[in-house]
Formats: sequence, structure tokens, C-alpha cells
Amino acid sequence: MEFFENRGHKIVPSSSLVPENDSSVLFVTAGMHPLVPYLMGENHPLGKRIANIQKCVRTGDIDDVGDSTHNTFFEMLGNWSFGDYFKNESIQWSWEFLTDKKWLGINPEKIKVTVFKGDNDAPRDDESIEVWKKCFQKSGISFEIYDKEKNNNENARIFPLPKEDNWWGPAGETGPCGPDTEIFIDLGRSINFEKCPKGDDCKPGCNCGRYVEIWNNVFMEYNKTSDRKYVPLKQKNVDTGMGMERTLATLNGFNNVYETDLLAPIIAEVEKLSGKKCSESKNIKKSMRIIADHIRTSVFMISDGVVPSNLDRGYILRRLLRRAIRHGNLLKMPNGFLLPLAETVVDIYKEFYPELLENKDRILEEIKKEEEKFERTLEKGLKELEKMVKIKEEKENKFPYAEKTRPDFGSKSDDYINYISGKDAFNLYQTYGFPPELIREELAKYAMSYHKGEFDTELKKHQQISRTAAAGKFKGGLADASEETKKLHTAAHLLLESLRRILGDHIYQKGSNITADRLRFDFSHPEKLTDEEKQKVEDLVNEQIQKNLPVNFEEMKLEDAKKIGAMGVFDAKYGEQVKVYSIGNFSKEICAGPHINHTGELGIFKIQKEKSSSAGVRRIKAVLE
Repeated sequence: MEFFENRGHKIVPSSSLVPENDSSVLFVTAGMHPLVPYLMGENHPLGKRIANIQKCVRTGDIDDVGDSTHNTFFEMLGNWSFGDYFKNESIQWSWEFLTDKKWLGINPEKIKVTVFKGDNDAPRDDESIEVWKKCFQKSGISFEIYDKEKNNNENARIFPLPKEDNWWGPAGETGPCGPDTEIFIDLGRSINFEKCPKGDDCKPGCNCGRYVEIWNNVFMEYNKTSDRKYVPLKQKNVDTGMGMERTLATLNGFNNVYETDLLAPIIAEVEKLSGKKCSESKNIKKSMRIIADHIRTSVFMISDGVVPSNLDRGYILRRLLRRAIRHGNLLKMPNGFLLPLAETVVDIYKEFYPELLENKDRILEEIKKEEEKFERTLEKGLKELEKMVKIKEEKENKFPYAEKTRPDFGSKSDDYINYISGKDAFNLYQTYGFPPELIREELAKYAMSYHKGEFDTELKKHQQISRTAAAGKFKGGLADASEETKKLHTAAHLLLESLRRILGDHIYQKGSNITADRLRFDFSHPEKLTDEEKQKVEDLVNEQIQKNLPVNFEEMKLEDAKKIGAMGVFDAKYGEQVKVYSIGNFSKEICAGPHINHTGELGIFKIQKEKSSSAGVRRIKAVLE
């Protein structure tokens, strides 16, 4: 932050992990998410140069957690240019910060970079290549540009790669996007990693373990249109991201993120509670890493208002907690082991994220409740498994199974009688949270196994359905900045103020989810709304629409915004300067945008549904007709 503040950047705090007014993702997955309005042309109250450290969660790589570099929670260090500096400054500053001994002092000999190689949509990023050449030359490092035909992987420093490797965006089907340049640390062939399956074609981006990406500079210089054309943008932005954990591992000379000060204390506590050492075996190491990763992520999720459930964010949290518990069971850890681990996470981060200490009691309570609930679920699952075994025994009518040869896990079990079907095993996995290794362990007590081929087929079907549903449910959001989305975003301001005027000042926004088709709005309220109350709220919103009130904004200090009564999600973090949007004299709210210009553009506001979201929180689903 000091480095970029010295170069004209204003520092902004991390936003919540729960995205505000963005239905495209369940969690903030990158530093750019809270800044989308400014990347699309809205003026940031602090100017054109911003730097931050953003809390992020990604669960797409959850099966890779436990290796050297993957985490579900991580911190992303970013610097941003909203139509100000571009490739030259961005790349040179990255090089300076990484290699200058005044800053990180990483050996420049270890650095290799990738750039966009060009295709029919956009040309090769020669501008970035030229800047990188200057950087290597200044440091006296010889370099070549990668050429597959020359087989010059070892001598190459700059690797032009295709769109799947070096292109960002757009966030939706259309919108800002562009080439990126990624910076890798080459750990060298001497590192103890598995032999690369690509052989001599190993290069940055390979997942064999040799190369660790620590920084990505995205140059948003195109707009992807609905007819799949890439049109140059008037406002060209820089969006960068550097992974805290990977950078820290590099600085300390570790080949994995779990030895850093951010995760090592959690691993140490797991060792203490389990009576085992992480180094004992690969399986123990993986289980301990998964537990450390998942409890850290869960603590931050709960602090930002997520609670375990069977839907959306709550489902992800529940999955992480239960996966951690399952791996704790494999290590024979005591009941309630997650609580001291959660306290360790709070201790590590409490100075930089004081909200963890403020929310500590609630965090521990939610984890305790979920542990107890999962214990009961596991008991039910074990009884269900016993029923499956009994049915199988009665069906085959051949005893004792213990005298028979138990099939190896993963074998073609059709040749054996002592196995349950893959569908039954998958039911244990899906309904009761039993992982394959736990199912195998329990069945082994009966000298049985399960049909792995059937199980894998069912699992693939489930994953495919989940991905398809998620893609349909979460597409859109503010990233597309459509007119429909702007209208519903503006209507949300009218809805909040109307709820407060009809129901009382105890009403605060607790979250929202906006697509181009509908508005979903969560608010604090202890009981169900009556039909009369819903009608009054609806009528008050429509009254403001009919008045065709002007929608304006003013930039001011956060304290001044509070003094004039501007509403905001005050458990979130704002910068020192904020935008306050006013809708006539009816509503004042801290918000980044975007909005329409007059309420008369909205049409007719209609509440479709009102229900409970969680304890003390109600949810309204509404549309504009």
C-alpha cells in the first residue's frame, strides 16, 4: 500500500466477501468485483488511482485444496487505474515492487512472464512485450521470447500464450475485457515436484508445481459486444491482482503457502489436537491443510454475515465446515475441534481485520451449531449404511462376508457379491455428507466395498447439473450495467426508504441480489409482513415513481454522509470519501451506482413475494412492470 500510495494511489478498505448488488457471483472472487461500476465509467470519489487488499473466496478449485498453492480464501493485493495510466507504468511498477531491494527484493532471475499471443479477435500484445524487454534489460538479464518450434522454454523469459491463458473477461456475456500479463516465479527443476507430464514443453501456467503465479496485470482495453465483436474502449483500465499467500511463500523461500505465518499456526493447532505431525504421511498432510484452509474461510464468511444452510452461500459454508469435520474425523480429532482452530484464525487476523474480533462470539456459535448438527447427520448416515449392508446380506443370503475376499477400492466390483451399488454410496455422499474415503472405511468393517464406476457416474451427473444451475442463476448482475439492472437498482433505494417509513427505523438493508429481471432485497425485521403492510410499501414506492423524482449524487466524506442521514450497509467498510445518491427529498443512500436519472423511467413496482431469509431477516422479491 505504501508503494502505490507513493505513486498517487488512494487506499481503500476491503469490501465484504458478500458482493453488494451483484448477482453474478456468490462471493467476491477478485479485487475487481467491488470496483465494477468504476471500471465501467462511474467516477470513483477518491480519483482515478486506487489500491487495496481485498478478501476473496473461490471454491471452483476446492478439490485442489491441500496442494502447494490453492486456497478457498485468499487476500488479493491490487492497484487500479480508471482511465489513467496503462501498460507501461503498470508493468514497470510491478517489476520495481517485486525486484527492488527497497521493496520485496525477489531475485529477477526467477521471474518469467506471459502475455497475450493474439488471435482473430485482437492482435498480439506487443506493447507489453516491449515493456517487459526493457525491464529484463535494465536488470542485465538475457531473455528470449518463447517459440515452441525452437524449443527454447529454459532460455525464454516472455511467453506469448492464447486467450485461455492471457485474457480477462468479460464478467458476463458482454462488457469490458482485454489481454493480461501474468508474472510467475520459476522454482526451478531442482524443486521436489512430480515430473511434469508435458516434458520439455513445461512453461509458466503449467500445473506441475514448478511455476507459481503471483501477479496478474489485466489491461481492459476492449468491449465485447452482443454480436461477439471486440471494440476498443474509450476508457482503458488497469486491474491488477497479487496473491498475498503465494507472494509470502515466495519471500520466505517456501514451496507451499501452508508454511507461511497465515496458515502455519492453524496447522500447528491441528497437530496439537490430533497428536499427529503434518509430515507423517501425504494423507495426514492433505487432511491438515484442508482443515486449516476451510476453517479460515469459514471464519471470514461467518464474520461477513453468512450462516450455514442448504442454499447458495450458506451451502458453500456448510460444505466447507463439514468437509473440515470429516477430515478431522480421519485424523481422530476430538469433538468440537473446530472451535479452538477458529480462535487461532481470529488471533492471526484480528489486527488487520478487527471485525473478526468483534464478531468472534457469533462466529464460534455458528460453528458449534453446525458441528452438532453434522454429528447428528453422520449418525443418521451410519444407520442408513447399516440398512444398505443388511439388505445386501439378505439379498445374497451368503455368510459370513468376512471370509470372502474384499474387492479393492476402485476395482471392477461386478465380479464380487460383497459390494453395495454406486447409487447407494452416492446417496450417502449427497444426503449425509459421507466422502468416498469414509464410505470405504465404514464398509470395510463388513468386508465390503461399493461400485466405484457407478458412484463416479452419479457424481459427474450431479456436478454437471450444479454447474448448469449456477450458470443460469447467477449470470447478469451489475457487471452488464443493463438499463433494466439500473432501474431495479434505483428501485431498491425507494424500497428501503419505504420499508423504513411504513415499518420503522429498525429496518436496515441486509443484502440484495439484482438481475435484469428482478430485485431480491433482504432487510432486518422480526416478523412476516401483513398484506396491508406490503400494499402500503408498494404504494409508497409507486408514488415516488409517479412523481418522476430526480436521481443525483454527491461525493463527500463518510462522516458527513452519516451526519446528513444517508443510509448505508454500515457493517461493510467504506473509504473516507463516498458517493451519496439522493432521490428527490425521499431517499439518501451511500452507493456506488449505477442508477437511472429520474424515477419516472421505472414503470410500476410490484412485490411478488415476501418471506423469511434467516433469523430476524426478511426477504422481498420484486419486479418492475
